[in-house]
Amino acid sequence: MTSHMLLSVALRSAAVGYVLLLIFLPLATLTQQSIASGWDRFIQDLSAPQAAAALWLTIETSAIATAINAVFGTLSALVLVRYEFPGRWLLNALVDLPFAIPTLVAGLMIAAIYGPTSVLGTWLQQGGLTVLYNQPGIILAMLFVTMPFTIRSLQPVLMGLERDQEEAAFTLGASPWSTFWKVTVPSVLPGLLTGVFLTFVRALGEFGSIVIVAGNIPMKTQVASVYVYGEIESYNPQAATSVSVLILLISFVVLLLLERLTRRPGERLPKLFRWSSRHEQPGPDSVVPTAAH
Repeated sequence: MTSHMLLSVALRSAAVGYVLLLIFLPLATLTQQSIASGWDRFIQDLSAPQAAAALWLTIETSAIATAINAVFGTLSALVLVRYEFPGRWLLNALVDLPFAIPTLVAGLMIAAIYGPTSVLGTWLQQGGLTVLYNQPGIILAMLFVTMPFTIRSLQPVLMGLERDQEEAAFTLGASPWSTFWKVTVPSVLPGLLTGVFLTFVRALGEFGSIVIVAGNIPMKTQVASVYVYGEIESYNPQAATSVSVLILLISFVVLLLLERLTRRPGERLPKLFRWSSRHEQPGPDSVVPTAAH
């Protein structure tokens, strides 16, 4: 066995072991605990009115936040990549701020801006819109923590995109809006899908900012993550585990769908494995360098 093959086996083993230890083992343990009392108890935990309401609210608000971020994240990525303006570097740096700020701090910021004692919060309440302890507050919290995903997923795709097709569409008389939808969007679709799907699964599990702005009102503003925390505090780990497993299952299915939709035609293995396979077993289409004459 050559040194290259040994290195390939070692890399594969390390990668698989790392994922199994940090991801698969906790997931398997949690799943086992959720069905330890039988499937009937699992279904009963999920169909309880408070749990069902929390799950539905989580999915609903996550979908709304995802749709909003898909639109404005795409526009923001286009502006940051294709337009020069004063302060662009600062705006580009601010995009990553939600990654650095603790989510509890994000919730405090939203509460300070839209609280009943703030100028903006008072004005919105006079207009009949209550943000804190209501669904708009949950959506705002989800928007804040997930904002970078669509932008950062689209930026490298837009930067590497050839604009020949867009210029050809303009030459043929297409409007900017028509060119955007029929030329630009299909060209950056893998990056857009990545950002959208990651936004959704991240919003599903958000806890820190929501626990500040939602108020944990059962059947009204209690999301799944806050419900799980409440059940743990109430010494009911079985119900908490069941809801957690369902959220994890939804996230996993969404990520599998993302991998399926963004896979290139004919691509079956991750790049690391395909790279190793090409070097270990050259195929008939491999290019073998010849000696220079």
